[in-house]
Formats: sequence, C-alpha cells, structure tokens
Amino acid sequence: METILKISNLHKKFKKVHAVNNVSLEIKKGNVYGILGPNGSGKSTTLGIVLNVVNKTSGDFEWFDGSLSTHDALKKVGAIIERPNFYPYMTAEENLKLVCKIKNIPFDKVNEKLELVGLFDRKDSKFKTFSLGMKQRLAIASALLNDPEILILDEPTNGLDPQGIRQIRDLIKIIANQGTTILLASHLLDEVEKVCSHVIVLRYGVTLYQGTVDGMLANEGFFELQSDNLDALIQAISNHESVDKIEVQDGKALVYLKAPLEAGELNQYLFNKNIVLTQLLKRKTSLEEQFLKLTN
Repeated sequence: METILKISNLHKKFKKVHAVNNVSLEIKKGNVYGILGPNGSGKSTTLGIVLNVVNKTSGDFEWFDGSLSTHDALKKVGAIIERPNFYPYMTAEENLKLVCKIKNIPFDKVNEKLELVGLFDRKDSKFKTFSLGMKQRLAIASALLNDPEILILDEPTNGLDPQGIRQIRDLIKIIANQGTTILLASHLLDEVEKVCSHVIVLRYGVTLYQGTVDGMLANEGFFELQSDNLDALIQAISNHESVDKIEVQDGKALVYLKAPLEAGELNQYLFNKNIVLTQLLKRKTSLEEQFLKLTN
C-alpha cells in the first residue's frame, strides 16, 4: 500500500515546551487516520510542520515516498487547519471560483464540490449568511477543489452543534469512501471512533499508541453479571483461569478477562457450581476507557 506521508523522529520545541517529542508515523493510502489527544498534546503542531507552516526543531518527514519535494507534494494535499476564512459578501460559488483562480484549477470543479458537501442549493448565498457548520463544509469543498490525494482536517467539528457535527462526520465518510486518504486531529474520542480506521494517541507531544482503532479496542473485554447470591458468584468465578479481576458496582459483578472466554462457557461453568445468573452481558472496553488508561 502506497505511503502518503512518513514522519520520523519529529521534534518541535517552543522554548521550554517540548510540543512534539520524537513522533513517528506512517500514513498509508486509502485509510482515515485520527491524531487523538487533549488540547496541548501536539496535534496541531505536528500537522503544521508537515504542511510547512511550522518549522521543525529536528526529525524528518516526506510526502509520497520522497518522490516529490514538499512544495510540489502539497499541491496534492487539501488542508483545513484554521477557521474557514472566505469573503463574507461573496457567494459560496464566487468564493470557490476565487480559490480556483488562485490555485489554477478549472471552474467546473466548483459545482461538483458544492454538490458533494451539500451546499449546491446555497451556491448563490453570501458566505456571511452561512451557519458555522455550512462554513466548515464550504471550507472542505474548497480543500477538495484540486482533488487531493489526502485531506487534512484540524478539529473539523470544533464549535459545531450536534447536527453540524453529524453532517461533517457523514461527509468525512463519503469522502473516504471515494478513495481520499484523510488525516484529522481531534480531542473527541467519539469522533475518532466513528470515522477513523487508524489512530495515533498523543499526550504532551509523546506518542502513546499507534495502530488501528479496532486494535486499540481489541481486548478481552468484561462480563457484567448478576445473581441472587452475589458473594457466592464472586467466590465461584474468582479462581477461573481466564479472569483477571472482579469489581462490584451497583449490585453487579464486573468480571475483567485476561484470556478469551465465551458467554455460554462462563454460564455453564457457573451453573456447574450451582450459581444461577439473573444477568449476563459481555461488553468491550470503550475507546474512552482505553484512552483514559493510556493518558493516565
């Protein structure tokens, strides 16, 4: 699979602040990557460096397997790393045509991208009349005018209402399904879990995890159990070889695993020990729990 972007041992220091600390990652064609971390974790700084708007302290990055200079490579990149900034008294169509003139792109892309982001029916409306969500979608249309191989988004749903957030997430999925590689920075776990295939977790500029979202969630999970005799239940299951630990919460036993264990197998094991369950649920540890475990 083609490598779109490779970052190796990247550092950025702002006086005493080590904003990016030895970050390495590889962006492969056709995936949706999320850089996840709390504010101040180095997400935006990392994106700024690879887009040539922030100078690195040390380390390297290369676009498209190093086959192009950064200047030429960025012509194949679409990016939104700041608030959408268009002329307020110009229409959506006029603003995008202006971008086409600046980037030497044919005007015939304008209506196509307005259609894609759901703004074709508002193409003659002035930018100043748009909601924040519509402004963000227009910015995405602008970033897509050159049919980029990768789209980079920094906190794409920041400040949006629930409807606007959903529209942007759905749009990201549509763009990804059309074959565009996407790299987005976010502090929202829900956002990354719903739209990304891969995730890089940063804290204080340091990489804590890098891999697939499913891989981050790939743990043995836990069971939520109830019985008329909770003490007997806990005693019966505590010696099972697959059990890691047991917690009691709201009258339920939360049984965490260290090895695979199916619900039917557990139910039979307890039944053989004269324990009848009134509730048996198997759950996966959420991305939020995994993230908090990493960052704590």
